[in-house]
Amino acid sequence: MQYFSTRNASERTSPSLALLTGLAPDGGLYVPEELPALFSAGLYSLERRELFARVISALIDDIPYERILAAVDAGYGGKFDTPAFCPVVKAGDTHILELWHGPTCAFKDMALCILPHLMNAAREKNGLKEDLVILTATSGDTGKAALAGFADAPHTRIIVFYPDGGVSELQRLQMVTQRGENVRVCAVRGNFDDAQRGVKAALEGFKHKELVASSANSINIGRLAPQAAYYFAAYGDMVANGTIEFGREVDFIVPTGNFGNILAGYMAKRMGLPVGKLICASNANDVLYQFLSEGVYDRASRQLIKTASPSMDILISSNLERLLFFMANRGSEAEGAVLVASLMAQLKETGRYALPDDIFKRIRAQFLCGRADDDAAFAAIRDMWQNSHYLMDTHTAVAYSVYAQLKAKGLITAPAVVLSTASPFKFAPAMLTALGEYANESGFDAADKLSALTGLAIPNGLSGIRELSVLHTDVIDPAEMGAYIHSVL
Repeated sequence: MQYFSTRNASERTSPSLALLTGLAPDGGLYVPEELPALFSAGLYSLERRELFARVISALIDDIPYERILAAVDAGYGGKFDTPAFCPVVKAGDTHILELWHGPTCAFKDMALCILPHLMNAAREKNGLKEDLVILTATSGDTGKAALAGFADAPHTRIIVFYPDGGVSELQRLQMVTQRGENVRVCAVRGNFDDAQRGVKAALEGFKHKELVASSANSINIGRLAPQAAYYFAAYGDMVANGTIEFGREVDFIVPTGNFGNILAGYMAKRMGLPVGKLICASNANDVLYQFLSEGVYDRASRQLIKTASPSMDILISSNLERLLFFMANRGSEAEGAVLVASLMAQLKETGRYALPDDIFKRIRAQFLCGRADDDAAFAAIRDMWQNSHYLMDTHTAVAYSVYAQLKAKGLITAPAVVLSTASPFKFAPAMLTALGEYANESGFDAADKLSALTGLAIPNGLSGIRELSVLHTDVIDPAEMGAYIHSVL
């Protein structure tokens, strides 16, 4: 299999090199020339580790399966608090895919625990002698998950940028207390989009005789492959617990800002998984809702709103570029790349673009969308806690609220799974507010109060940082990111 850029179909490379470099030289994102057919009854009889290895190996097929399986074992073994990694649980009449049982209590662990091991395998495959530098922007969860995965990894350095004041207090503490000789964490005076723009610019212009630059953001195909795997795993759980018969379609409701999590679901569907609708759930920063409703992507007329679901506070959804390519590529890769390059140029120049009617119709046939502001998310948290004694975080609550809205309208009729993306304790002040408690506390004080109120224990991945010292205090303007990276390296 070959990978090529969404903006230039002649810009081709191998899967392992796409994983190592992250971003194509022209600024596009790497996509596979085809998505391999993988759906079969036998796949779901495999134990979890083998299922993940099979899906990842199908997308990164120039690394031997045994090496991929070893990466799964090294990445996941002993790091998750359940042998299923990501179980489907039932709360009331709702099926929930819990993706936050890893070391940093967020769904990003599902990809970032294994990504360093996949990159090492790719280094071996390609005989790479230079060290890797991982440049990453985070809206809250990617940063810590990447730091935890890459800290003290051989032949690797990592720099993480996060929006100053734009993450929860516990998310910030998880990052700024990170130990490791090869890590650096820096706040950016701005929002996630500013940080992401700076990282992309650095990757596009990166030149260093001793280092190769890559990213741990979902622009890297190595992030999407493990994420596609957990859709297969969730479907297998639904079959195993008797909720559905093998072959029946399942809808997935996904809270998303950067579009990577839901794009992985679309890739799984293209690989044969019986997915009905993929439902994109947005918070008040509803640029994706507008896109899926009207066929217009417009960030120029918006100001980013700080919400109780900060990991979704994003107006530039990078992975949407891959979806555009998949939808535009109908037998002509070059034609699809020309369209994507044109739309991305419009976005850069004007902050908006409008889809051709045929492309919009294809997208509408695959996706539904909804939105929920903080009030709606808080109401969903209260409803689920009071009726089912299940505590879901603010991001998952956005998805659950959208699920309830669409189900009430009769737009969701198939069995459905809500993706739960983080531990509620990462956002304890907002959770207390949602549950009707006065939330004057922050950080661990709020987490302790939430634990006392609900009787639930703070996860080890969070409680373990309580006594750690702050090691990273740098704060810079977005315009200084390039110089900062240069000075660190």
